[in-house]
Formats: sequence, structure tokens, C-alpha cells
Amino acid sequence: MPDLPSAVLFACTNNSIRSPMAEAILKFLHGRHIYVDSVGVHEREVDGFAVAVMDEIGIDIRGHRPKTFETLEDTSYDVVVSLSPQAQHKAVEMTRVMACEVEFWPTFDPSMIDDENREVHLQAYRDVRDQLMRRIKERFPLVPTAGL
Repeated sequence: MPDLPSAVLFACTNNSIRSPMAEAILKFLHGRHIYVDSVGVHEREVDGFAVAVMDEIGIDIRGHRPKTFETLEDTSYDVVVSLSPQAQHKAVEMTRVMACEVEFWPTFDPSMIDDENREVHLQAYRDVRDQLMRRIKERFPLVPTAGL
């Protein structure tokens, strides 16, 4: 049986795409067992393409409220997963005096796609969503239910 952390923080540059997706996925998979939050170096409203591709898998992130490292109300995390280089620097800085693991999962920012085609944008966001889902399932595996 895997030893899951009790609190995880995902961090990215704007807390509008990658970290809200990761937060929502981990909450969907382990929300009853792990406290999950997300943060950004900067804050920007949740991205519409991120909302759309998360809806495709039945996870609603419309209510996500962006926050920065400076506005975090809690800093008691077992694991901080940074998804961008900027977030990695902030995470290391924040956790200097904490007993906490910091992991760097470099994740492409799909908002950087320079194409007019909506489907191209959506596919880039789907790729990020699916990559995060795989990484999260590997790092925080599902616990088999007793009796199955």
C-alpha cells in the first residue's frame, strides 16, 4: 500500500492552467485522503481552454480562485510539485525552513501555442491534462479498495 502524503501543493507560473488542472485531478483521485491546493508565482483567472478540457473528463474547475505564494493561507505541505521553472524557484525559497519535499515536473505551458486554430489549442491543453493525469497517478497511486 502506498504511503500517500497528507497535503500537496501544485505550483506554476500563473495558477490559471497547469496547477489548477493538477489540483483538480489529485482532488478527484484522492480528495478524501489528501489536502490539495495550488498556487502561482503570479495570479491570473482560470483559462477557458483549461476549463473546457477538464470538463471533457468530468472535472469542473470553473470555481478555481487563483492565488500566489504570498497569499497562501497555509504552508504546511508534505509535497510541493512545481510545474514551471519560475514556480520551482519560489517553491525552493518557500520551503527552505520546512520539512517538505519539492519536486519539479517541467510541464509545457499550452497558452504559448501560437496558432489561430481552436482545435490546435484544445489539443495542446489535452496533452498537458493527460500528462498531468499520468504523472499524478504514478506519484500518488490509487489505493485498492478492500474486498476487490
